[in-house]
Amino acid sequence: MHITLDDGATTTIEPWGAAGPVMLCVHGMTSSRMSWRRFAQRYADRYQVIAYDQRGHGDSASVRGPMSLARGVRDCENVLAAVGGADIVIGHSWGGAVAIRTGAGAAVRAVVAIDPMIVQTPDDWYDEFIEELEESFSLHGDARDDAMRAAYANWHPVDVDGKVHAVHAMTTAPIRALHDENPAESWDLREEIARYEKPLMLAMAERSSSIVPQAIMDEIEGYRMPSVVIRTFEGAGHNLHRTDFDAFTLALDEFLRDLRL
Repeated sequence: MHITLDDGATTTIEPWGAAGPVMLCVHGMTSSRMSWRRFAQRYADRYQVIAYDQRGHGDSASVRGPMSLARGVRDCENVLAAVGGADIVIGHSWGGAVAIRTGAGAAVRAVVAIDPMIVQTPDDWYDEFIEELEESFSLHGDARDDAMRAAYANWHPVDVDGKVHAVHAMTTAPIRALHDENPAESWDLREEIARYEKPLMLAMAERSSSIVPQAIMDEIEGYRMPSVVIRTFEGAGHNLHRTDFDAFTLALDEFLRDLRL
């Protein structure tokens, strides 16, 4: 399903499952809607799982911007409207921030954020990440696809296919714009989490591997609402929903059971 967003950009929506509560999934940087395929296969017998390509990624690689967090939230709202709403929004990293902010105002029952970008990451983080991407993105077509398969050979094959799809035609421009268009003061979800009234599960990587600074997580753990559940996956990295798939889905199952979803 292809839809036009309210600023004229387009995205592709992928559905799995035919019945049950609706999960809308939002990917992070250098991922795409296909990064959720293994997750969808796990839940499609009980849920309707829907994912879409964020700007600059997957089949929306040619959509270079705007890349503000506010625009990402608006895109998510557009997708929710196009699919008739959802029961739960699930997001990873950048997509986790989009999910938290969208879910606060949307008519959804709960939100799951996987190692979300609660605050803007430092300049040097972007510099290092973009430098790595430029090396990979100097390749094109099959050569880039092969390089991605080699780089992520330790991932599940379905997840590797998702990564290949995400970056096949991608450039570093949207990643640079996520830095340049989002000053630190515009990307800080701590106050929102402090007053978050809907059920929110923060599925966090091990502290030393998380995209969120340890001091920020200490602060959040100290003042979070009772509706906010924090699950830390020891030994897990930023992509825990792929690399620690079984542990993550078991924790999600428990969260969904408590919600009767």
